[in-house]
Amino acid sequence: MATKILVIGACGQIGSELTAKLRELHGAEAVIASDIREGDKEMMEAGPFEVLDATDADAVEDICAHYEVTDVYLMAAMLSATAEKYPSKAWNLNMDSLFNVLDLGKEGKIEKIFWPSSIAVFGPTTPKDNTPQKTVMEPSTVYGISKQTGERWCEYYHNKYGVDVRSIRYPGLISWKTMPGGGTTDYAIEIFHDAINKGEYTCFLKEDTALPMMYMDDAIKATVDIMHVPGDKIKDRSSYNLSAMSFTPQQIAQEIKKHISEFEIAYEPDFRQSIADSWPASINDKEAREDWGWEHHFDLENMVKEMIAHLPKKSYF
Repeated sequence: MATKILVIGACGQIGSELTAKLRELHGAEAVIASDIREGDKEMMEAGPFEVLDATDADAVEDICAHYEVTDVYLMAAMLSATAEKYPSKAWNLNMDSLFNVLDLGKEGKIEKIFWPSSIAVFGPTTPKDNTPQKTVMEPSTVYGISKQTGERWCEYYHNKYGVDVRSIRYPGLISWKTMPGGGTTDYAIEIFHDAINKGEYTCFLKEDTALPMMYMDDAIKATVDIMHVPGDKIKDRSSYNLSAMSFTPQQIAQEIKKHISEFEIAYEPDFRQSIADSWPASINDKEAREDWGWEHHFDLENMVKEMIAHLPKKSYF
């Protein structure tokens, strides 16, 4: 049967760029975009689109049956900073949506599932530097708790029912195409908008807070790659560590100043600082590189050049 893809959460930060890439690879009609509300004009006109509540099991199943969906990319989620404000709502969205898709896999109604995890699965007791694939995981945020729980359920459904579910732990993601979506690492996107439009930025994290980061192009590549490799290459059915670069607000500000010399940064840490402090400073992704050939292309220098080159054409202020 030909591959038919459903992207749930297609209007989000990752989902929008992932949908475009999948349509480029598989053809527009083979990729059904969906979200809780309609997307922008470009999204709506580029291919099939369905308004879908990811927590509505019957609605998810109906769309999969109608389009004869084989692969589901479940990108709908409430991210870290927002989830701390609405814990029960975040838990319900993040977990119910996953069960809805896993159960379709269990029942043989879809063939393959991608579900994103996050570095938020780690916590303050996790080794902060070069964090390994398997280590202490005691997350201290609602988002992290839901992601760690989701990893366990993905592994369980694979081991118990043979569900072909694949996952990666995204670090902070940086893109010029979409606005931040409520994550703790979003300062690394906001800083470019303010640097270009205002010449200054006030950061909600301390200057020396190192966090793992990745340019969106690399994240999309990893997502597509892990779904395209043969199943026997996927040796970890919880979620894979993924890494590209780690930097602090001070380091990214210094790199931006090479292009915008008048740029200034100030620091006013807020509640997101405690979230960032609970996460790793750098990630060891040896397993992803060995098992299915993951490799990144963008480092800090190249990422900053790309962001500054593109953002003046798409200013949000």
